[in-house]
Amino acid sequence: MFPSVQKKDYRILDLVRQREIHDSVTHTILQKLYVTESLISRLGLEKELYGHSGCVNCLEWNETGQILASASDDKDIILWNPFRYEKILVLHSGHHANIFSVKFMSKSNDNILVSGAGDCRIRIHDLTFSKPIFTCKCHKQRIKRIATVPSIPFLFWSAGEDGLFLQYDTRAPHVCRSNNHNVLVNLVYHMGRYAEGKCIAVNPRKPELIAIGANDAYIRMYDRRMIKLSQVPPSPSIHDNVDWASINTYRAGKGDPDENIPLGSAQYFIAGHLRSRDGNRSITATYLTFSDDGNELLVNMGGEQIYLFDINDSNNSKIFSSCLSRKHSGSIEQDFGKYCLESYDSLEDFTEKNIKVLSPHVEELKRKANENFEQKKYSLAINLYNKAISYCPTAAVLYANRAAAYMKRAWDGDIYAALRDCKMTLLLDPEHVKAHFRLARCLFDLNRSIEANGVLKSFQQKFPEYTSNSAYKALKMDIKEAINNGKDITQSNRSFFPISEYEQEWRNNTIDYKMRFCGHCNTTTDIKEANFFGNNSQYIVAGSDDGSFFIWDRNTTNIVRVLRGDERIVNCLQPHPSTCLLATSGIDPVIRLWSPLPEDGSVNEREIQNLDDAASANQIRMNSDPFELMLMNMGYRFPISQNEFSDEDGEDQREPITQALNCRPS
Repeated sequence: MFPSVQKKDYRILDLVRQREIHDSVTHTILQKLYVTESLISRLGLEKELYGHSGCVNCLEWNETGQILASASDDKDIILWNPFRYEKILVLHSGHHANIFSVKFMSKSNDNILVSGAGDCRIRIHDLTFSKPIFTCKCHKQRIKRIATVPSIPFLFWSAGEDGLFLQYDTRAPHVCRSNNHNVLVNLVYHMGRYAEGKCIAVNPRKPELIAIGANDAYIRMYDRRMIKLSQVPPSPSIHDNVDWASINTYRAGKGDPDENIPLGSAQYFIAGHLRSRDGNRSITATYLTFSDDGNELLVNMGGEQIYLFDINDSNNSKIFSSCLSRKHSGSIEQDFGKYCLESYDSLEDFTEKNIKVLSPHVEELKRKANENFEQKKYSLAINLYNKAISYCPTAAVLYANRAAAYMKRAWDGDIYAALRDCKMTLLLDPEHVKAHFRLARCLFDLNRSIEANGVLKSFQQKFPEYTSNSAYKALKMDIKEAINNGKDITQSNRSFFPISEYEQEWRNNTIDYKMRFCGHCNTTTDIKEANFFGNNSQYIVAGSDDGSFFIWDRNTTNIVRVLRGDERIVNCLQPHPSTCLLATSGIDPVIRLWSPLPEDGSVNEREIQNLDDAASANQIRMNSDPFELMLMNMGYRFPISQNEFSDEDGEDQREPITQALNCRPS
């Protein structure tokens, strides 16, 4: 009855036998059967739903999963029966531009939907009526996302490219361009006139917490109970097609006029290396969502990777980012080395946890990872180190080896990930020579030469016997040259536009990421989603610009499946609320349903076999100029760019280095 049941699910059959006696057990059975490793391994295309004539920009399940709503560039909303593959209703929304978001408003009433579109309008649809029962035109630019929370059926929120995040209460009358106070956050007031809202989500367990994403690398979370709603900024014209960038710019970057958002009401999150990003590619949060338990926040970062943030445990995250954000009392380079490295000596609770003798299983994983590293298969090596760390999370040698692999692979964010691993290595083993040296190297590669100099000085004091090494001398020379030429991002990184004092304070107290998921490409569209999949959020799913969608193991962060989901781009992925069923859409005017296929030996034609090649190609795609991207789409392939050093070991760009300081794993 239950093929390929995992050992951890051994009680399922017992639960089934009890179902007729104890109805309450049914929910537990569904949860057990929701998503398992076996079901994920058999996931394939079940059905294609045709009905739209344009790109399908949003998908939404109702609470029971009996109805799937979709909306499109064709300005229609369609309700589907996903099990009969039939249309329940085609709703002509009344929007005059692409619909980007549609949501069910209530747990108890599937007849009420709210939609937002490129015509700057929000509409509430009661399916028992032919026309919308509510229309709002407070936004002056495209509306990208709507957020609802089932526990509060009379409230919803919107994110607009005018930088406004609005809150609506359907119990109160609403008249646009009046003195309504429904602005939750006006990002223009804090981050400047070019602020754009891109996405918004409400914490399902703590609906007072709202997270928003914008056209920058910061993720903002607010406690709305502390915020005083403000008025929509007045328009200088009665016409809707005014230049929003010229509206109300006298407040741009100067903060809320009445301090509507208190300093303590916001918490910012960011991947540490993006705080001082030095590059031409723009960074935009295209989607964010809270986990079912409300403790984590998943973000798909356009132009970068996917990140998971812990919204509660800020201390762990700040261990990794504190060296890059700490306010120094004196000279940065004097202060930095002491703070980042000597402080590890006092953390005895960490050093006592260091596992020096690995179990046979973990030792074998490490051995295979080392082999892949020597063969320059760095992604495969990282995957094996990830698995080993999932079994043994306090072994310094595993973090040190993974850092070496990250430094060699050098995908977006890899050098910073290596820096984090070096710091974890030193927490567990303060005497680890290679990790100490690599930390300085990572800082230099991140254009933080002054901080790298501080770490290298600490290295000189702590390990004087290695200072005659050619790698040490070469890095010291490179750092000195960079400092003399003013090439330090901490000295030159300034915002082009004025930001408010509160914004500066919030940015100074960001929380770093907990996990990172790599392999997809997200540069072409700004509505690309990433979602949790499974009753325990044990998988992460996201679409990609190469027409595929990726499934990651949340625990190891490794890619487990890649499936072809669209002819061009997959944007939307919405898991069914209670069964192993996934709905996806993208540029094609088609909705695709994915479920476990029968174990009959047939080939899944949608499956991408070489996961590493798919991920590597996407890294090239994400860093390609438009001409190269066009050639890639025509079938041309380019060599994978690595952060390669001239010697085989990887630390020195000019001279070979000794075994003591090389970048090979231990």
